[in-house]
Amino acid sequence: MDPVITLTGTALPLDRSDVDTDQIIPSDWLKRVERTGFGKGLFSEWREDPEFVMNLPQFGEAAILLAGENFGVGSSREHAVWAITDYGFTAVVAPRFGDIFRNNATKNGLVPVVVSHEISRQLIDAVMADPTIEITVDVQAKRLRAPAIDLDVEFPLDDSTQERFLKGLDDIGITLQWEGDITAFEATRPEWMPTSGAERAG
Repeated sequence: MDPVITLTGTALPLDRSDVDTDQIIPSDWLKRVERTGFGKGLFSEWREDPEFVMNLPQFGEAAILLAGENFGVGSSREHAVWAITDYGFTAVVAPRFGDIFRNNATKNGLVPVVVSHEISRQLIDAVMADPTIEITVDVQAKRLRAPAIDLDVEFPLDDSTQERFLKGLDDIGITLQWEGDITAFEATRPEWMPTSGAERAG
């Protein structure tokens, strides 16, 4: 996972609430064994409508997804986050996220930015009126900015999650921070204790 410090880009206004993970990535796409390529399935059923916002050329370069209340509710499928990042979005801004979706996002480099309903509405309306508006998600300062509409607000992000983003740490990366201690422990572990398959094979 790459470090995430500051993200700046245009946005796509998904003016819908209660978007669940099955709508984000329909179950037909869960048959894939790879972790890549899910961007093609992002909102795939909705994208069959030529007027769906993702099909509008003015939003074709958007890097930040604006959504309504309760984004990412439903099942625990991590594929929903993979689809969003594979498509090219780096952050999602919404008044509230499904808890499991938010957790999956923070472990996969997708920044979930929680704002008030009023700020969410302001952003969606502004971007719909002017798709060139740029939004900055500053993970270091925990602030969301849109200078064109004089918006500069703080968003909640606990310190441990902030550290994940700033250092580019997924769960494996966090574990590897203790590699020295793990190696030292393994070197002194009694021989009668179970060994890993790799050690048995050696």
